[in-house]
Amino acid sequence: MTADEHSGYGSPGWLSRPDSIAPTVLVLGGFLTTPPVYGRMVRRLMDRGAAGAIVAGVWTPDWLLAGVRDIGPICTRSGRALRDAIRLSREVSDGAPVLLVGHSAGGITGRLLTATEPLPGRRFGAARWIGAIVTLGTPHRLSAGEGIGRRINQVAASIADAHVPGACFAPEIGYLSVASRVIHSDPSGSGRERVAHLLYRSVIGRAAVPGTEGDGFVPVVATGLSGARQLVLDHPIHGPSAGVSWYGSDDAVDAWWPVALETWRSALQHRARAAQTVEQAEAAV
Repeated sequence: MTADEHSGYGSPGWLSRPDSIAPTVLVLGGFLTTPPVYGRMVRRLMDRGAAGAIVAGVWTPDWLLAGVRDIGPICTRSGRALRDAIRLSREVSDGAPVLLVGHSAGGITGRLLTATEPLPGRRFGAARWIGAIVTLGTPHRLSAGEGIGRRINQVAASIADAHVPGACFAPEIGYLSVASRVIHSDPSGSGRERVAHLLYRSVIGRAAVPGTEGDGFVPVVATGLSGARQLVLDHPIHGPSAGVSWYGSDDAVDAWWPVALETWRSALQHRARAAQTVEQAEAAV
């Protein structure tokens, strides 16, 4: 196996400089979102050093359809976006594995893209093309959820847990789970706290007791992914809202992007060392 084959790329230029290469970012949107939601976040990532970015073309109707069918079509659209990101990476990042950012349920989709087994009739096996999976408010733990949480678990989270449990491709892929503790649930509290209590119950069921911390939709405890690095922020809410910080706002991006970049670079460094070991072994034969 050559270093080129080991990296999985036609252009292994990034192998010689994993510490300085700038990432191409793939953004996978969350449940019921649309690509334009992430326009400002993408611009903020570009301002902070991303070499390029692609947002998957997944729209609200796709999520509604997944709710009654399965996650397969969304994974297919996300896989096409990954293909576009790979092409862009060859142009702007020397072909380095992409840095995948999944917001909410998009983080589960990102994990599913790495599965080697066919998922609802589709095979992706894209682990070699992904350098890091960074999830923002992603409910990885949904087994006890009710309502919408139960349905997301049925069509996505339980499948991911079965086929790509935890940080199963580490250290070749870096995993970072980002959460927020901005809203404590309280069934007798303010309107925001009462709504949060109901939403947290929809995700983790009776485990959502008064005082449960979360981003207003997903409780912190649900975002943990076994083997992943976790970062818990203090201020962002789950999704965009006028005048309120969310995961894509400047202050939140300033908090999680440096950690995401470090997580991605660590995975690239591991791959570069592995490729060098292969080259040395071949040279010794």
